[in-house]
Amino acid sequence: MATAEVESREWYVASYAPIGVPNSDHIKLRTVTLSLQADSIPDGNVAFQILYVSIDPYVRTQLSGLDDGLSLPQIPLGQVMRAFGIGKVIRSMDTNFSEGEIVMSRICPVAEFGVLPSNLLQKINPADGVALPDYLSCLGMPGITAWVGIEKIGNAKEGSNVYISAAAGGVGIIAGQLAKVKGCRVVGSVGSDHKVKLLKEECGYDEAFNYRIETDYDAALTKYFPDGIDVYFDSVGGKMLEAVLNHVNHGARIALCGMISEYNKVWTEREGVRNLLNMVGKEVMMKGFMVGSYYNHFEEFIKEMEFHLKEGKIKSKYKIYNGIETFLESLTSLFTSSNVGKVILQVTP
Repeated sequence: MATAEVESREWYVASYAPIGVPNSDHIKLRTVTLSLQADSIPDGNVAFQILYVSIDPYVRTQLSGLDDGLSLPQIPLGQVMRAFGIGKVIRSMDTNFSEGEIVMSRICPVAEFGVLPSNLLQKINPADGVALPDYLSCLGMPGITAWVGIEKIGNAKEGSNVYISAAAGGVGIIAGQLAKVKGCRVVGSVGSDHKVKLLKEECGYDEAFNYRIETDYDAALTKYFPDGIDVYFDSVGGKMLEAVLNHVNHGARIALCGMISEYNKVWTEREGVRNLLNMVGKEVMMKGFMVGSYYNHFEEFIKEMEFHLKEGKIKSKYKIYNGIETFLESLTSLFTSSNVGKVILQVTP
């Protein structure tokens, strides 16, 4: 790209949203001018055109103005939002990066163009048959999150009874498939009949149920887990976690990945769990985790996941929103149960 400067639209935080789903009062789109002159880009930095941005529920917790829950730093007011993203190098002040190369960053600006120090970028050499969005899905943060929960914390084994909540979401849809690869019996809960069908017909789940219809979670878990639950991958929290604790087997393991049912509330309004005593009697291990603490396992994870993908044992599912202007819509869609699989924003066609 020979242009001296580009106009870049970017999303920034205008005000915090302590409760409810963020809207256009909280995050707004603005246009900035980015100079691509060599003397405008610091040494060791790389300018890139953004192709894809990952849309993830944890971002909600960085927009509350409160320091609780996931303990992620709040995005300062007036600053551009950041997410996992993929881009194409258009100007490089680091000899290790060349124009046209594809790069990924965990702190990509939610924008059309960006400039970052090269040590915050990693190159992607897309393997045969692997689409770029896969690097934000099963080969990216959702994939390793699912893998950590099932493999490292859940310790799922052949014959384990595994329950996945938010089972058609970006992480859950991979977690269930990973458990099936290990020979587990897998049941998922989702928010629509269409998703129930998809999990059973396309993702190999043994059973799935619609929690909006089967609203008595205790009865549902009695029905779907006659032999109890050995591993629970929790992305929901609240009443669902409480129901699970009435159905755990001795030595069950619970991986706490997130609690989307509670993200839009201040902590005093969140659902309490009344039956934690069951964890004592059943000697249950419940562990919360932040996937960033497991990136030292990334190579092990990638090797295993690429193998499963090539064998066709794990299928990617994602919902693509097009154009930087659809970021707010794509973010709020995470809280409506309207998507199947990983939500990804395609910024540049």
